[in-house]
Amino acid sequence: MTGTGAETHHCEDGLHHCDRPRCRQDSRSAHQAPWEKALLRDPPTQAFATAGGLWPSSPLPEDEAAQRRRPAVSFSLVIRTKFLDDLWRQASASGVRQGVLLGAGMDSRAFRTDWPEGTRLFEVDTAAPLDFKASVLRQERAVARCERITVAVDLREDWPRALAAAGHDPAVPTAWIAEGLLIHLPEDAVELLLARIGAQSAPGSRMGLTWGARGVIERFGGDAAPGSAVSLWVSEMPDDPVGRLAGHGWEADSHTLRERAAYGRPISTPPQREERPGGLISAVRR
Repeated sequence: MTGTGAETHHCEDGLHHCDRPRCRQDSRSAHQAPWEKALLRDPPTQAFATAGGLWPSSPLPEDEAAQRRRPAVSFSLVIRTKFLDDLWRQASASGVRQGVLLGAGMDSRAFRTDWPEGTRLFEVDTAAPLDFKASVLRQERAVARCERITVAVDLREDWPRALAAAGHDPAVPTAWIAEGLLIHLPEDAVELLLARIGAQSAPGSRMGLTWGARGVIERFGGDAAPGSAVSLWVSEMPDDPVGRLAGHGWEADSHTLRERAAYGRPISTPPQREERPGGLISAVRR
Protein backbone atom coordinates (compact mmCIF):
# COMPACT_ATOMS: atom_id res chain seq x y z
CA MET A 1 0.00 0.00 0.00
CA THR A 2 2.02 2.86 -1.32
CA GLY A 3 1.13 6.28 -2.62
CA THR A 4 2.61 8.35 -5.44
CA GLY A 5 0.96 11.66 -4.83
CA ALA A 6 -1.26 12.95 -7.58
CA GLU A 7 -0.70 10.09 -9.97
CA THR A 8 -3.61 7.83 -10.82
CA HIS A 9 -2.84 4.68 -8.89
CA HIS A 10 -4.22 2.00 -6.67
CA CYS A 11 -2.51 -0.59 -4.55
CA GLU A 12 -2.57 -4.19 -5.61
CA ASP A 13 -4.47 -5.33 -2.55
CA GLY A 14 -7.14 -2.66 -3.04
CA LEU A 15 -7.12 -1.64 0.62
CA HIS A 16 -5.57 1.79 0.20
CA HIS A 17 -7.62 4.59 -1.27
CA CYS A 18 -5.84 7.31 -3.18
CA ASP A 19 -7.90 10.31 -4.18
CA ARG A 20 -7.43 11.32 -7.79
CA PRO A 21 -7.05 15.07 -8.35
CA ARG A 22 -7.19 14.50 -12.09
CA CYS A 23 -10.66 13.00 -11.92
CA ARG A 24 -11.89 15.58 -9.44
CA GLN A 25 -10.59 18.54 -11.39
CA ASP A 26 -11.84 17.23 -14.71
CA SER A 27 -15.29 16.70 -13.22
CA ARG A 28 -15.54 20.15 -11.73
CA SER A 29 -14.31 21.85 -14.88
CA ALA A 30 -16.66 19.87 -17.06
CA HIS A 31 -19.82 20.10 -15.00
CA GLN A 32 -19.70 23.47 -13.30
CA ALA A 33 -18.90 25.72 -16.21
CA PRO A 34 -22.35 25.72 -17.92
CA TRP A 35 -24.12 27.12 -14.85
CA GLU A 36 -23.95 30.53 -13.32
CA LYS A 37 -23.48 29.19 -9.80
CA ALA A 38 -21.15 26.24 -9.37
CA LEU A 39 -21.95 23.47 -6.93
CA LEU A 40 -18.62 24.00 -5.17
CA ARG A 41 -15.29 25.80 -5.50
CA ASP A 42 -12.09 23.86 -4.90
CA PRO A 43 -8.86 25.81 -5.56
CA PRO A 44 -6.63 23.42 -3.55
CA THR A 45 -7.49 20.52 -5.84
CA GLN A 46 -6.30 22.51 -8.85
CA ALA A 47 -3.00 23.05 -7.03
CA PHE A 48 -2.67 19.30 -6.38
CA ALA A 49 -3.42 18.51 -10.02
CA THR A 50 -0.93 21.15 -11.24
CA ALA A 51 1.78 19.74 -8.98
CA GLY A 52 1.10 16.28 -10.38
CA GLY A 53 1.33 17.47 -13.99
CA LEU A 54 -2.38 16.93 -14.61
CA TRP A 55 -3.45 20.55 -14.96
CA PRO A 56 -4.22 22.66 -17.00
CA SER A 57 -4.61 19.75 -19.43
CA SER A 58 -4.99 16.05 -18.97
CA PRO A 59 -5.08 13.73 -21.99
CA LEU A 60 -8.03 11.52 -22.67
CA PRO A 61 -7.56 7.84 -21.83
CA GLU A 62 -6.33 5.82 -24.78
CA ASP A 63 -8.94 3.07 -24.67
CA GLU A 64 -12.42 3.90 -25.95
CA ALA A 65 -14.19 2.27 -22.99
CA ALA A 66 -12.45 4.63 -20.56
CA GLN A 67 -13.34 7.59 -22.74
CA ARG A 68 -17.00 6.57 -22.68
CA ARG A 69 -16.91 6.23 -18.91
CA ARG A 70 -15.25 9.54 -18.26
CA PRO A 71 -18.35 11.79 -18.33
CA ALA A 72 -20.24 9.43 -16.01
CA VAL A 73 -17.32 9.24 -13.59
CA SER A 74 -16.92 13.03 -13.62
CA PHE A 75 -20.64 13.46 -13.02
CA SER A 76 -20.60 11.08 -10.06
CA LEU A 77 -17.58 12.78 -8.48
CA VAL A 78 -19.27 16.16 -8.50
CA ILE A 79 -22.50 14.86 -7.01
CA ARG A 80 -20.90 12.74 -4.32
CA THR A 81 -18.67 15.64 -3.26
CA LYS A 82 -21.66 17.95 -2.89
CA PHE A 83 -23.62 15.25 -1.05
CA LEU A 84 -20.84 14.73 1.49
CA ASP A 85 -20.26 18.46 1.87
CA ASP A 86 -23.92 18.75 2.85
CA LEU A 87 -23.50 15.93 5.35
CA TRP A 88 -20.58 17.77 6.97
CA ARG A 89 -22.66 20.93 7.27
CA GLN A 90 -25.55 19.00 8.82
CA ALA A 91 -23.20 17.36 11.30
CA SER A 92 -21.71 20.72 12.23
CA ALA A 93 -25.18 22.21 12.66
CA SER A 94 -26.02 19.37 15.07
CA GLY A 95 -23.01 20.23 17.21
CA VAL A 96 -20.44 17.72 15.93
CA ARG A 97 -16.96 19.20 16.23
CA GLN A 98 -14.66 16.38 15.16
CA GLY A 99 -14.50 14.62 11.82
CA VAL A 100 -12.49 11.82 10.25
CA LEU A 101 -11.65 11.38 6.58
CA LEU A 102 -10.73 7.74 5.92
CA GLY A 103 -8.46 7.41 2.89
CA ALA A 104 -8.22 11.20 2.82
CA GLY A 105 -5.95 11.47 -0.23
CA MET A 106 -6.16 14.96 -1.73
CA ASP A 107 -9.41 15.87 0.02
CA SER A 108 -9.42 19.64 0.52
CA ARG A 109 -12.38 20.15 2.84
CA ALA A 110 -10.16 21.43 5.65
CA PHE A 111 -9.24 24.34 3.38
CA ARG A 112 -12.43 25.14 1.49
CA THR A 113 -15.16 24.61 4.08
CA ASP A 114 -16.26 27.20 6.63
CA TRP A 115 -15.99 25.20 9.84
CA PRO A 116 -17.44 26.18 13.23
CA GLU A 117 -14.91 27.27 15.83
CA GLY A 118 -13.37 24.35 17.67
CA THR A 119 -13.70 21.83 14.81
CA ARG A 120 -10.96 19.19 14.51
CA LEU A 121 -10.56 17.26 11.26
CA PHE A 122 -8.47 14.07 11.16
CA GLU A 123 -7.13 12.99 7.76
CA VAL A 124 -6.24 9.30 7.76
CA ASP A 125 -4.09 7.91 4.96
CA THR A 126 -0.64 6.44 4.36
CA ALA A 127 2.41 8.69 4.53
CA ALA A 128 3.12 9.06 0.78
CA PRO A 129 -0.06 10.90 -0.26
CA LEU A 130 -0.09 12.92 2.96
CA ASP A 131 3.53 14.00 2.37
CA PHE A 132 2.82 14.99 -1.23
CA LYS A 133 -0.23 16.91 -0.11
CA ALA A 134 1.75 18.72 2.60
CA SER A 135 4.39 19.81 0.11
CA VAL A 136 1.79 21.35 -2.20
CA LEU A 137 -0.03 23.05 0.67
CA ARG A 138 3.23 24.60 1.88
CA GLN A 139 3.98 25.88 -1.59
CA GLU A 140 0.49 27.35 -1.87
CA ARG A 141 0.69 28.76 1.67
CA ALA A 142 -2.71 27.24 2.26
CA VAL A 143 -4.23 27.74 5.69
CA ALA A 144 -6.72 25.24 7.10
CA ARG A 145 -10.03 26.64 8.32
CA CYS A 146 -10.16 24.19 11.21
CA GLU A 147 -7.69 22.24 13.32
CA ARG A 148 -6.34 19.75 10.78
CA ILE A 149 -4.59 16.62 12.09
CA THR A 150 -2.98 14.12 9.71
CA VAL A 151 -2.74 10.48 10.75
CA ALA A 152 -0.29 8.46 8.66
CA VAL A 153 -1.38 4.85 8.94
CA ASP A 154 -2.13 1.91 6.69
CA LEU A 155 -5.82 0.96 6.80
CA ARG A 156 -4.79 -2.68 7.12
CA GLU A 157 -3.16 -1.82 10.43
CA ASP A 158 -4.67 -0.73 13.74
CA TRP A 159 -5.76 2.69 12.51
CA PRO A 160 -8.20 3.26 15.42
CA ARG A 161 -5.22 3.13 17.79
CA ALA A 162 -3.30 5.62 15.64
CA LEU A 163 -6.37 7.85 15.46
CA ALA A 164 -6.76 7.81 19.24
CA ALA A 165 -3.07 8.62 19.66
CA ALA A 166 -3.60 11.66 17.41
CA GLY A 167 -6.31 12.95 19.75
CA HIS A 168 -9.60 11.57 18.46
CA ASP A 169 -12.15 11.27 21.28
CA PRO A 170 -14.60 8.38 20.78
CA ALA A 171 -16.69 9.60 23.71
CA VAL A 172 -18.04 12.56 21.71
CA PRO A 173 -19.82 12.47 18.32
CA THR A 174 -17.75 12.19 15.16
CA ALA A 175 -18.53 12.83 11.50
CA TRP A 176 -16.98 10.06 9.38
CA ILE A 177 -16.41 10.18 5.63
CA ALA A 178 -15.29 7.27 3.43
CA GLU A 179 -15.42 8.69 -0.09
CA GLY A 180 -14.50 6.48 -3.04
CA LEU A 181 -13.08 3.87 -0.70
CA LEU A 182 -15.47 0.96 -0.20
CA ILE A 183 -15.63 -0.06 -3.84
CA HIS A 184 -11.92 -0.95 -3.64
CA LEU A 185 -12.30 -3.11 -0.54
CA PRO A 186 -13.16 -6.80 -0.45
CA GLU A 187 -16.28 -7.66 1.54
CA ASP A 188 -14.46 -8.72 4.70
CA ALA A 189 -12.47 -5.47 4.72
CA VAL A 190 -15.68 -3.44 4.39
CA GLU A 191 -17.17 -5.26 7.38
CA LEU A 192 -14.04 -4.69 9.44
CA LEU A 193 -13.99 -1.00 8.55
CA LEU A 194 -17.65 -0.55 9.54
CA ALA A 195 -17.11 -2.41 12.80
CA ARG A 196 -14.12 -0.26 13.66
CA ILE A 197 -15.96 2.96 12.83
CA GLY A 198 -18.88 1.88 15.01
CA ALA A 199 -16.61 1.10 17.92
CA GLN A 200 -15.23 4.66 17.80
CA SER A 201 -18.60 6.41 17.41
CA ALA A 202 -20.59 8.01 20.21
CA PRO A 203 -24.36 8.48 19.87
CA GLY A 204 -25.07 11.41 17.57
CA SER A 205 -22.16 10.60 15.28
CA ARG A 206 -22.71 10.97 11.54
CA MET A 207 -21.34 8.92 8.67
CA GLY A 208 -21.18 9.49 4.92
CA LEU A 209 -20.24 6.71 2.53
CA THR A 210 -19.99 6.31 -1.21
CA TRP A 211 -20.72 2.70 -2.08
CA GLY A 212 -20.69 1.13 -5.52
CA ALA A 213 -24.30 0.71 -6.63
CA ARG A 214 -25.45 -2.78 -7.51
CA GLY A 215 -24.43 -3.70 -11.05
CA VAL A 216 -21.83 -0.94 -11.47
CA ILE A 217 -18.93 -3.38 -11.83
CA GLU A 218 -20.77 -5.36 -14.48
CA ARG A 219 -21.67 -2.19 -16.39
CA PHE A 220 -18.27 -0.54 -16.34
CA GLY A 221 -15.74 -3.20 -15.41
CA GLY A 222 -16.19 -5.71 -18.20
CA ASP A 223 -14.18 -3.75 -20.76
CA ALA A 224 -11.90 -1.90 -18.36
CA ALA A 225 -8.21 -1.89 -19.23
CA PRO A 226 -6.00 -3.96 -16.89
CA GLY A 227 -4.55 -1.76 -14.17
CA SER A 228 -7.11 1.01 -14.64
CA ALA A 229 -9.06 2.38 -11.70
CA VAL A 230 -12.25 0.62 -12.76
CA SER A 231 -10.48 -2.72 -13.15
CA LEU A 232 -9.67 -2.56 -9.43
CA TRP A 233 -13.27 -2.22 -8.28
CA VAL A 234 -13.99 -5.32 -6.23
CA SER A 235 -17.19 -4.82 -4.25
CA GLU A 236 -20.65 -3.30 -4.46
CA MET A 237 -23.15 -2.34 -1.83
CA PRO A 238 -25.36 -5.05 -0.35
CA ASP A 239 -28.95 -5.46 -1.49
CA ASP A 240 -30.08 -3.86 1.77
CA PRO A 241 -27.47 -1.25 2.78
CA VAL A 242 -29.81 0.29 5.34
CA GLY A 243 -30.23 -3.07 7.04
CA ARG A 244 -26.51 -3.77 6.89
CA LEU A 245 -25.70 -0.51 8.63
CA ALA A 246 -28.49 -1.04 11.17
CA GLY A 247 -26.61 -4.15 12.21
CA HIS A 248 -23.64 -1.90 12.99
CA GLY A 249 -25.74 0.52 15.04
CA TRP A 250 -26.54 3.16 12.41
CA GLU A 251 -29.82 4.62 11.21
CA ALA A 252 -29.11 5.09 7.53
CA ASP A 253 -30.60 6.45 4.32
CA SER A 254 -29.52 5.32 0.86
CA HIS A 255 -29.74 7.46 -2.27
CA THR A 256 -28.91 6.99 -5.92
CA LEU A 257 -26.79 9.59 -7.67
CA ARG A 258 -29.81 10.54 -9.72
CA GLU A 259 -31.89 11.23 -6.62
CA ARG A 260 -29.28 13.73 -5.44
CA ALA A 261 -28.00 14.83 -8.81
CA ALA A 262 -30.12 17.76 -9.89
CA TYR A 263 -29.31 20.47 -7.32
CA GLY A 264 -31.18 22.71 -9.75
CA ARG A 265 -29.14 21.45 -12.73
CA PRO A 266 -30.31 19.52 -15.79
CA ILE A 267 -29.53 15.81 -16.05
CA SER A 268 -28.70 14.69 -19.57
CA THR A 269 -27.90 11.03 -18.92
CA PRO A 270 -30.80 8.58 -19.24
CA PRO A 271 -31.81 6.56 -16.17
CA GLN A 272 -30.69 2.97 -15.80
CA ARG A 273 -33.34 0.36 -16.49
CA GLU A 274 -33.50 -0.37 -12.78
CA GLU A 275 -32.61 2.24 -10.18
CA ARG A 276 -31.67 0.23 -7.12
CA PRO A 277 -30.81 1.81 -3.77
CA GLY A 278 -27.20 2.78 -3.71
CA GLY A 279 -24.36 5.13 -4.31
CA LEU A 280 -24.69 7.63 -1.49
CA ILE A 281 -25.22 6.77 2.17
CA SER A 282 -25.88 9.06 5.12
CA ALA A 283 -26.22 7.65 8.61
CA VAL A 284 -26.67 8.70 12.24
CA ARG A 285 -25.49 6.79 15.29
CA ARG A 286 -28.33 6.27 17.78
